[in-house]
Amino acid sequence: MEIDFNKMDGLVPAIIQDAKTKNVLMLGFMNKEAYDKTVSTGKVTFWSRTRNQLWTKGETSGNYLNLVSIKNDCDNDTLLVKVNPVGPTCHTGTDTCWGEDNIDSPLNFLSELQDFIEKRHEEMPENSYTTSLFRKGINKIAQKVGEEALETVIEATNGTNEQLIYEASDMFYHLIVMLTSKGLRIEDVANELRKRHDPEWDKARRTMKSKQ
Repeated sequence: MEIDFNKMDGLVPAIIQDAKTKNVLMLGFMNKEAYDKTVSTGKVTFWSRTRNQLWTKGETSGNYLNLVSIKNDCDNDTLLVKVNPVGPTCHTGTDTCWGEDNIDSPLNFLSELQDFIEKRHEEMPENSYTTSLFRKGINKIAQKVGEEALETVIEATNGTNEQLIYEASDMFYHLIVMLTSKGLRIEDVANELRKRHDPEWDKARRTMKSKQ
């Protein structure tokens, strides 16, 4: 990776992002030495402009930034550093240097779950329930989605909230398996819902029907 350290007298900005939550945690600066140490140790290291020396985040507090990946921007002079943070990032004790809570939305897990299911689809490991579904084919998968949807309805009308969540989770899981088998993503469903949320969506839909 080519990094242009010359534009800022040997330094480049390094935007630190939580790899899981996608929240921006802080901004620091790296020189070539700090970058090399970050890559070699897996602990994010910066160049301190006030102390004029290297400093590894967390070396005194224990709140390390464990490296996941580094990307360069289009001008090769700004880094996006994805990390798994250990504890709060800011020296003030907050999760981010903007005082925000670094909270992971449970909705992000749906994408993670589909990533896992796609991996199962590619590797087809033995003794995996997901593998057995893919081997049965789309008709059986679709049937399973219907069964889980019916069980979800039954719990909604005659069961407990706890059981409703349980059955709805089964339904979502099998729905994602079905989408994966068709080469689709849960994000495709989210994008469709986003389009429908637009006040102009229904108007456009009626216009299309009138032309048919």
